[in-house]
Amino acid sequence: MLVVRPQPLPLLTANSFSDGSFRRIFRRSKVNSSSIRVAPAVAREVDDFTKYSGYVFELNPAEEDSLTEYNIAKIAAFYQKRPLIVLRRFVQICSTLGKWFAVRYMDTVNERADEMFKIRAAELRKILLQLGPAYVKIAQAISSRPDLIPPSYLDELSLLQDRITPFSSEVAFEIIEKELGMPIDVMFSEISPEPVAAASLGQVYQARLRSSGEVVAVKVQRPGVQSAISLDILILRYLAGLIRKAGKLNTDLQAVVDEWASSLFREMNYKQEARNGVKFRQLYGAIKDVVVPEMHMAETTGKVLTMQWLEGQKLAGVKDLYLVEVGVYCSFNQLLEYGFYHADPHPGNLLRTYDGKLAYLDFGMMGEFKQEYRDGFIEACLHLVNRDYSALAKDFVTLGLIPPTSDKAAVTEALTGVFRNAVDKGVRNVSFGDLLGDLGFTMYKFKFQIPSYFSLVIRSLAVLEGIAVGINPEYKVLGSTYPWIARKVLTDSSPKLKASLRALLYKDGQFRIDRLESLFSESLRAKTERTLIEKQNGGTDSKVVIKQILSFTLDDKAAFVREILLEEFAKGMDALGVATLNSVTNAVATRFLFSPSRPPSMTDEDIINLRNVRRLLLLISGLREDKNPSTKVNGVSTSNEQMISLNGATVDLQQFEAVQEFLPLLSVLPELPQDMQQQLLRLPADFAAKLFFPSCCKDVKEGILVKYFSLSYLWKKQDIRFWSS
Repeated sequence: MLVVRPQPLPLLTANSFSDGSFRRIFRRSKVNSSSIRVAPAVAREVDDFTKYSGYVFELNPAEEDSLTEYNIAKIAAFYQKRPLIVLRRFVQICSTLGKWFAVRYMDTVNERADEMFKIRAAELRKILLQLGPAYVKIAQAISSRPDLIPPSYLDELSLLQDRITPFSSEVAFEIIEKELGMPIDVMFSEISPEPVAAASLGQVYQARLRSSGEVVAVKVQRPGVQSAISLDILILRYLAGLIRKAGKLNTDLQAVVDEWASSLFREMNYKQEARNGVKFRQLYGAIKDVVVPEMHMAETTGKVLTMQWLEGQKLAGVKDLYLVEVGVYCSFNQLLEYGFYHADPHPGNLLRTYDGKLAYLDFGMMGEFKQEYRDGFIEACLHLVNRDYSALAKDFVTLGLIPPTSDKAAVTEALTGVFRNAVDKGVRNVSFGDLLGDLGFTMYKFKFQIPSYFSLVIRSLAVLEGIAVGINPEYKVLGSTYPWIARKVLTDSSPKLKASLRALLYKDGQFRIDRLESLFSESLRAKTERTLIEKQNGGTDSKVVIKQILSFTLDDKAAFVREILLEEFAKGMDALGVATLNSVTNAVATRFLFSPSRPPSMTDEDIINLRNVRRLLLLISGLREDKNPSTKVNGVSTSNEQMISLNGATVDLQQFEAVQEFLPLLSVLPELPQDMQQQLLRLPADFAAKLFFPSCCKDVKEGILVKYFSLSYLWKKQDIRFWSS
């Protein structure tokens, strides 16, 4: 027999949906489960869903088992035989919500809206509880957006995340024994007599495994939940069709409901949730300061889930900027690296453990983001940040947001109008929620459609930003995710992303170094170390920056970027050779009073290449370019400090910084890892190949002679100086 013994326990919040504590523990004194006796617990009323909507899930086990998978045709056929239940539920939903909206309208008419705000918020929460799990799930998503809903509603709807009235523990223990096929006291040496938390689909008990002594969380599914949700989805899907037809909307709302419903049905299969948890742990459990609980598959069935018990506090209740950044990095990996993502990251499912780590809970609602869409999403972010709205319009076609037959020019113009103001603030200030809001009219005008797969991605990002905004009102998820996107573009081996990077950096064969500088700058903001996160708003030691840049460029993943850098350095040295030969030839002609027959000419492209090589040196050295007064010569911005004439054309050859300014770069080299030092030793050979045998040279022999002469000349100078604009 299990006997209840009062025993206060510490705060236990993980693998549950609250941070409350439980009061008692069952202790075993006899093995016979038929003699389990539960001491009187605190009396509680029947939960609101059972009280007001109990008729919805009063099915026999055989009927309920027929609704374990989402199949709208099967659900429709099932309830076609029960028209009275469908009618009763439809009337209940419309009358209950209709009454609430009518009362809110009367508050506005009577100018009492502000006065009754909190009362109406509490009433809405009670209504949603009465209507059941489907509506609670919708409210949970809304409650994660403090930037979109008023504080009073936020406070009330947040209670739906983990403080829902539980169902009877006696029923729960019967389900555990039936599902696992053995007496409860054979499986567990201890189990809490009451749930430590209750959610829309189930409730959680703390227990101790008899076999290993490990403390675990045991989640038990609310009885009849499949039939209740099936009926509500059938009604919601019907209403979605009416709304689309009446509003002449382009998005297939029924497909969106189907996608959401499919994920919700998968969430109700605890065996699938356990498999999701195992996969999530394998993919992301090794990320620094991320904790994913271990699943106990042997003690898990379709309606009972057993997993490792964790303790901590809700992330939303702890102002920890570092863990928010860890969450952003983990979400980036989920969405854009592996495509397997947590589609329900509301505050009840994210925990700060007592040792300062981020714990993910509840793996029922997961999403899959295909590779083609991941690449398309990354390209869209790149084009948005770089204001390439024409390419962005094509990305929207790739993502399935607009039909291929749309007028691309008109869409480009519309996107420019929508995004220009937001992007002009800088990528760090772009709000994901604001972008979605600004897109509203444009989506309607150009027949935008939200693909079913994209609805869960949007929800995941929106919920994550909502949690972050609750901690820091100025936080922008897109601004914090973009550094990881920039780093992925610079290091990914995907042929498509390589092509995207080259297209981004080159236009009509001209290297756009400003875009590379932007990508480098943003990628260096991608940090997960706590000390770097805490210091990123303050000054950063230049030596640390240089080391980060070198570590990044010498990494094996950055091979493609190194190729581009070497190509541009070779072009710069080629231009430097021409400039040096021009300078020396003119000096000799002046000194010995004769003119060379035909000195090499400096083109505008040579001047740009000279400027680029200096900016690349500054970029790699972690230095900033000085802003000197400049004028424009032949359309090229130049400084007034040093102008010389070559072949009758005025060309800027402003001096570079002295070599001494690049000494910090050399001081960092011994501190690099051994493999990166080896990579550094291979660079001269790679550079020589680009320098002396470039595919772009018009005359290889002339190029070799010019470069040899210029390098020899520069080597003899004590104070080596280069040129820039």
